[in-house]
Amino acid sequence: MKSFCLFFLILLSQNVFSQDLTKHINPFIGTGGEGHNYPGATVPFGMIQPGPDTHLPDFNKNAFPWCAGYQYNDSFVIGFSQTHFSGTGHSDMGDFLIMPTVGEVKLNSGDADYLDGYRSQISKSEEWAEPGYYGVMLKSYNIKAEITATERTAFYKFSYPQSDNAHLIMDLTSSIYNYEGKIIWSEIRVLDDFTITGYRQTKGWAADRKIYFAMKFSKPIESYTLVDDEDFYYKGFGVKGKVLENYPFQYGRKVKAHFDFKTGVGEIVYVKIAISSVGTDGALKNLETEIADWNFNKVKSDAKSLWQKELEKINIEAPEKEKQIFYTSYYHSLLAPIIYSDVDGRYRGVDGNIHNAEGFTNYTIFSLWDTYRAEHPMFTILQPNRDADMINSMLAHQEQSVHKFLPVWSFHGNETWCMIGYHSVSVIADAYLKGIKGFDEKKALDAMITTATYEKYGGLKYYMLLGYVPQDKEKEGASKTLEYAYDDWCISQMAFKMGNTKTYDEFIKRAGYFRNNWDAGTRFFRAKNTDGSWNEPFDPLFAAYGGDYTEGNGWQYSWYVPQDVRAMINLYGGNEKFVAKLDSLFILKTEDEKYKQVEDIAGLIGQYAQGNEPSHHVAYLYNYAGAPWKTQEKIHMVMNNLFDNTPEGMCGNEDCGQMSAWYIFSSMGFYPVCPGSLEYIIGTPKLNKVELKLDNGKIFRMIANNLSQENYYIQSAKLNGKTLERSYITHSEIMNGGELIFEMGASPNKNLWTDLNQIPYSMTK
Repeated sequence: MKSFCLFFLILLSQNVFSQDLTKHINPFIGTGGEGHNYPGATVPFGMIQPGPDTHLPDFNKNAFPWCAGYQYNDSFVIGFSQTHFSGTGHSDMGDFLIMPTVGEVKLNSGDADYLDGYRSQISKSEEWAEPGYYGVMLKSYNIKAEITATERTAFYKFSYPQSDNAHLIMDLTSSIYNYEGKIIWSEIRVLDDFTITGYRQTKGWAADRKIYFAMKFSKPIESYTLVDDEDFYYKGFGVKGKVLENYPFQYGRKVKAHFDFKTGVGEIVYVKIAISSVGTDGALKNLETEIADWNFNKVKSDAKSLWQKELEKINIEAPEKEKQIFYTSYYHSLLAPIIYSDVDGRYRGVDGNIHNAEGFTNYTIFSLWDTYRAEHPMFTILQPNRDADMINSMLAHQEQSVHKFLPVWSFHGNETWCMIGYHSVSVIADAYLKGIKGFDEKKALDAMITTATYEKYGGLKYYMLLGYVPQDKEKEGASKTLEYAYDDWCISQMAFKMGNTKTYDEFIKRAGYFRNNWDAGTRFFRAKNTDGSWNEPFDPLFAAYGGDYTEGNGWQYSWYVPQDVRAMINLYGGNEKFVAKLDSLFILKTEDEKYKQVEDIAGLIGQYAQGNEPSHHVAYLYNYAGAPWKTQEKIHMVMNNLFDNTPEGMCGNEDCGQMSAWYIFSSMGFYPVCPGSLEYIIGTPKLNKVELKLDNGKIFRMIANNLSQENYYIQSAKLNGKTLERSYITHSEIMNGGELIFEMGASPNKNLWTDLNQIPYSMTK
């Protein structure tokens, strides 16, 4: 009996009986409607993210729903490409599309309105997805396609019918957000009967992107044809044919290929594809290192284990629907940024040269206007080592940049300059102030200062001269001033802790520049012109690209002073007027005409837009005015009505994990309104219990007693057994481990956390 007990304890210590948390993830959530996710196979932060493309319209206003190349309700699969964005509002990639077929060879993808080309009809009843795996039955060919992956290598399992004309199509012209001329150059090389390599260079959202592949078959190719489908080709020496049968090399701007073999009934052909930013040699090394054999089930199992390891960092108690929403959100938040270095550490930098990531793993896809708000603060809790690697990647980017500028929105060795601000400084300062190690803090501060004083970026010359960004010199001036002021506050806080008083004094002054855009007459933050006049005409409900605000209107942007909410409340005229105006935000409606120019504004409750990032902190602002029960009402309403476990269950773009990170924090009962303040502002929990398993071995728990759909108001709270006398908790309180207990009820406790001594941090006391 003793030996059995010992054996049982050993099993427990090895986590043999741990709950399979991957079963709560539905990768199809957010793949319809506005979510723009893709349901492909990948591992956490995987460099390669293979999956199905269901529609690839040319880049135009109608392409927006297919930012990830996939919409759940589509009835066709065009093929399987190796790279995707996770729910962005703009797009690119979709590299190296392949498609298994039988019968007549077709090298066109066809048209969605009729079955033509190599695309295939599919049925939703024969489509499957789970973390690290995707499968679908290609009805047009009676082929079952399955995918799993490692960090840099996709592994395909194609179950063919009996055929003397089985093929694998490869289309290097296919791309997400495609247009004529996007492919600058590409090539395919057949190295032997099993091995293909190649690359393509594209000009899309990323202005000059090079990506390489290596592909291996489990079955020898019997024949192949490489095609350059462009009318013009070089007429000098060398092979001139557009269609080259069994000739091992083809290059051009419209390169396609088909690889042919015979198959028996149900015969499985495996295909492995690795990618690299460095060269085909790097892709081959990635492939050979990460998947040495042809054991598909083992790779699939290993991928699932990697997801389970990450998911086990958060254990929750909640109804199954809530578990699905929560764990799928957590899954989404770990899809980006992505690893961007080969197994040997090499990667292509923003200067176009090959670098070696020494002492860190290089990352890319930094959607920082989105992710600085909640996703990166989440990483400081659950992924501190990766967070340090991401910061080192940002610093390497800054060194390689001809502008010496930290990333704004970068991917695959390119800076897109998308969105506004210089929110790398928020990520770096937040990590530094929270004690995350592993990067050079002095080098980081210098990079932050260099970035924040680069005159040619986004009106910074005028911002530093006038104290605001003038609309007649730089569009979206109101929002740029507000966001620069927050970033400057982040720099001041890091400088202060490092004892750099000169830098602190300079940037704490700049952190107050938001005041220069406050119009006391209209009670909105507005855009000014160089001469100090307000930009006219002014309609606080109108939103337009290139207007006074970035992806928003005056109602949505006039709450953005996260570093000094108390000063903002004072500008509004005090707590009562501030709360009344904030109440109006959630009930004021307007005609769709006001928003038609900005497709990103979604998930509307009045003028509050949960589907776009400028609103993400707003409901938590009631806490600063001593009305936390109103925060609880609004957060409950948003979580209840705008998140679901369906393909349409996301109320806006995923934006590389930010939308999901908002939900993760909010459902746990707190949110980082002002990264860098070290505080998490209390909202209302959606989960009965949460257990965070931290890398330092500590455990932090949140328990919501008496929680229900009706009981969402906090009656009282205790932290580590003591009554919590404030409407926030701190980062150190989480990282030291402990227990936060909420007592919930059906009516608001209007006496809870109303004293001004109990509210969160602001610059203004």
